[in-house]
Amino acid sequence: MVVTGATGGVGRAVARAFGARGSSVALLARGEYALERAAEEVREAGGRALPLMVDVSDPEAVDAAAARTEAELGPIDVWVNAAFATVFAPVAEISPKELRRATEVTYFGFVHGTQAALRHMTPRDRGTIVQVGSALARRSVPLQAVYCGAKHAIQGFTESLRCELLHDRSGVRVTMVQMPGLNTPQFSWVLTRLPRHPRPVAPVYQPEVAAEAVLYAADHPGRGEYWVGGSTVATLFGQKLAPGLLDRYLARTGYDGQQTDEPVDPSRPVNLWEPPDDAAPADYGAHGVFDDESHSRSLQFWLSRHRRPLALAAAVTTTAAAALADGARRRSRCGGAGAPARRAVYPGRRPWR
Repeated sequence: MVVTGATGGVGRAVARAFGARGSSVALLARGEYALERAAEEVREAGGRALPLMVDVSDPEAVDAAAARTEAELGPIDVWVNAAFATVFAPVAEISPKELRRATEVTYFGFVHGTQAALRHMTPRDRGTIVQVGSALARRSVPLQAVYCGAKHAIQGFTESLRCELLHDRSGVRVTMVQMPGLNTPQFSWVLTRLPRHPRPVAPVYQPEVAAEAVLYAADHPGRGEYWVGGSTVATLFGQKLAPGLLDRYLARTGYDGQQTDEPVDPSRPVNLWEPPDDAAPADYGAHGVFDDESHSRSLQFWLSRHRRPLALAAAVTTTAAAALADGARRRSRCGGAGAPARRAVYPGRRPWR
């Protein structure tokens, strides 16, 4: 298994979850200190770990990491793209240099990882690529134009690739998991020009919910896309049904809804240019600072995972209920418990009415 962005947030939780399965996991990220801590977690969970210092915006470095993974751990079965960088600010306040850097990491990082995986998977005609997406890949919000633009680009790139794989009748699969607001460390290290501390849009879920979805998608890549969280479903349906109304709603609520009441600490680390893990050094782990309000389960995703047996159970129940109702109607016509007694009809006599 290869996981990019493996030192924090979703990537960290995914790497640990794969380790708990006993998998061999290559962890790709920039920060050396946090990489070693993440590798220790994978080993403690029961897996093998190969920490690799890689900036995913560098395609040659990503290719080299893929080659080393195959040499030391064996053939790559699953590649998870989760690394990203972004800027929280109005569009007019984002510099071209910042926009380019964030796009190189978030969009091109996914592209480089996907292409590296394909170079190894395609000749074997097997393997799965999982793109960690977001509801913001289909519905943008204010103050996150950089992130939304990159996620929209990943969506388009992945859909195009899926068509190509189908055309080639390839055994390689690609799927995308659209996430809700998550309690990850990004809100403590993202470059921000907001007056108050940035936060995920509520409701907030723990990164382990995302990891569970990623592993399920890796095991069941036949679906092109998975949605996680009721808020994701509501957002994406709202975008389909009333995008203009959603524009106005987000214009009214999107600024306050993405900031806490606390002012931004001017001394906070920024991960856009350098990994914040090595500055202290520090290990931010999978969780952010919103544990108190974060959900550790997603009922919506549970229902999505079990939709076929649930649909079958509903069909059986409906059929049984219809059969019982039909039987009751027949008994009421022909006479049954509580029905009026009928006289026997003999030849030459008119039936009783």
